[in-house]
Amino acid sequence: QVQLVESGGGLVQPGGSLRLSCAFSGSIFSIYHMGWYRQAPGKQRDMVARITSGRSTNYADSVKGRFTISRDNVNNTVYLQMNSLKPEDTAVYYCSAARYNTVQAWGQGTQVTVSS
Repeated sequence: QVQLVESGGGLVQPGGSLRLSCAFSGSIFSIYHMGWYRQAPGKQRDMVARITSGRSTNYADSVKGRFTISRDNVNNTVYLQMNSLKPEDTAVYYCSAARYNTVQAWGQGTQVTVSS
Protein backbone atom coordinates (compact mmCIF):
# COMPACT_ATOMS: atom_id res chain seq x y z
CA GLN A 1 0.00 0.00 0.00
CA VAL A 2 1.45 3.35 -1.05
CA GLN A 3 2.09 5.85 1.73
CA LEU A 4 3.05 9.49 1.22
CA VAL A 5 4.40 11.86 3.86
CA GLU A 6 4.83 15.55 3.06
CA SER A 7 7.13 17.97 4.85
CA GLY A 8 8.57 21.43 4.39
CA GLY A 9 5.56 23.66 4.75
CA GLY A 10 5.48 26.77 6.91
CA LEU A 11 5.11 30.51 7.06
CA VAL A 12 7.03 32.60 4.54
CA GLN A 13 6.96 36.24 3.49
CA PRO A 14 5.83 37.25 -0.01
CA GLY A 15 8.69 36.82 -2.45
CA GLY A 16 10.24 34.08 -0.35
CA SER A 17 10.91 30.42 -1.11
CA LEU A 18 10.04 27.02 0.30
CA ARG A 19 10.82 23.46 -0.74
CA LEU A 20 8.26 20.77 -0.08
CA SER A 21 9.24 17.12 0.10
CA CYS A 22 7.11 14.00 -0.20
CA ALA A 23 8.49 10.66 0.93
CA PHE A 24 7.02 7.63 -0.84
CA SER A 25 6.89 4.07 0.52
CA GLY A 26 5.00 0.82 -0.03
CA SER A 27 5.58 0.20 -3.70
CA ILE A 28 7.94 0.87 -6.61
CA PHE A 29 8.33 4.65 -6.71
CA SER A 30 9.81 4.89 -10.18
CA ILE A 31 6.68 3.60 -11.95
CA TYR A 32 4.34 6.16 -10.41
CA HIS A 33 3.42 9.56 -11.76
CA MET A 34 3.75 12.01 -8.90
CA GLY A 35 1.99 15.29 -8.30
CA TRP A 36 1.41 18.24 -6.02
CA TYR A 37 -2.04 19.68 -5.48
CA ARG A 38 -3.25 22.46 -3.21
CA GLN A 39 -6.48 23.42 -1.51
CA ALA A 40 -7.24 26.83 -0.08
CA PRO A 41 -10.07 27.31 2.47
CA GLY A 42 -13.46 27.10 0.78
CA LYS A 43 -11.98 26.10 -2.58
CA GLN A 44 -11.53 22.87 -4.49
CA ARG A 45 -8.28 20.95 -4.64
CA ASP A 46 -6.33 21.98 -7.74
CA MET A 47 -3.33 20.53 -9.52
CA VAL A 48 -0.13 22.52 -9.03
CA ALA A 49 2.51 20.38 -10.74
CA ARG A 50 2.97 16.82 -11.96
CA ILE A 51 5.93 14.70 -13.01
CA THR A 52 5.57 11.42 -14.85
CA SER A 53 7.57 8.27 -14.36
CA GLY A 54 9.53 9.39 -17.43
CA ARG A 55 10.16 12.82 -15.80
CA SER A 56 7.87 14.84 -18.07
CA THR A 57 6.41 17.77 -16.16
CA ASN A 58 3.43 20.06 -16.35
CA TYR A 59 2.34 23.00 -14.22
CA ALA A 60 -0.69 25.09 -13.45
CA ASP A 61 -0.51 28.41 -15.28
CA SER A 62 -0.49 30.27 -11.96
CA VAL A 63 2.83 28.73 -10.89
CA LYS A 64 4.72 28.42 -14.19
CA GLY A 65 8.16 29.99 -13.93
CA ARG A 66 8.01 30.06 -10.12
CA PHE A 67 7.61 26.43 -9.04
CA THR A 68 9.67 23.39 -10.03
CA ILE A 69 8.75 19.76 -9.46
CA SER A 70 11.45 17.10 -9.38
CA ARG A 71 11.88 13.50 -8.28
CA ASP A 72 14.65 11.41 -6.78
CA ASN A 73 14.15 7.76 -7.70
CA VAL A 74 16.98 6.65 -5.43
CA ASN A 75 15.51 8.18 -2.28
CA ASN A 76 11.84 7.73 -3.35
CA THR A 77 11.07 11.41 -2.89
CA VAL A 78 9.33 14.07 -4.92
CA TYR A 79 10.03 17.76 -4.37
CA LEU A 80 8.31 21.04 -5.07
CA GLN A 81 10.59 24.06 -5.12
CA MET A 82 8.49 27.19 -4.71
CA ASN A 83 10.03 30.59 -5.42
CA SER A 84 8.62 34.11 -5.58
CA LEU A 85 5.76 33.06 -3.34
CA LYS A 86 2.58 35.13 -3.29
CA PRO A 87 -0.20 35.37 -0.71
CA GLU A 88 -2.49 33.56 -3.15
CA ASP A 89 -0.21 30.52 -2.92
CA THR A 90 -1.43 30.03 0.66
CA ALA A 91 -3.05 26.59 0.90
CA VAL A 92 -2.65 23.07 2.16
CA TYR A 93 -0.38 21.26 -0.28
CA TYR A 94 -0.94 17.56 -0.97
CA CYS A 95 1.33 15.02 -2.62
CA SER A 96 -0.21 12.40 -4.90
CA ALA A 97 0.84 9.13 -6.53
CA ALA A 98 -0.90 7.98 -9.69
CA ARG A 99 -0.91 5.13 -12.16
CA TYR A 100 -3.07 4.70 -15.25
CA ASN A 101 -4.28 8.32 -14.90
CA THR A 102 -5.81 7.56 -11.51
CA VAL A 103 -4.54 8.95 -8.22
CA GLN A 104 -3.99 5.95 -5.98
CA ALA A 105 -2.71 7.68 -2.85
CA TRP A 106 -2.66 11.08 -1.17
CA GLY A 107 -0.47 12.47 1.54
CA GLN A 108 -1.86 14.09 4.67
CA GLY A 109 -1.04 17.61 3.48
CA THR A 110 1.29 20.36 4.62
CA GLN A 111 0.27 23.96 5.25
CA VAL A 112 1.94 26.76 3.30
CA THR A 113 1.16 30.31 4.43
CA VAL A 114 2.50 33.32 2.56
CA SER A 115 2.07 36.46 4.59
CA SER A 116 3.98 39.47 5.83
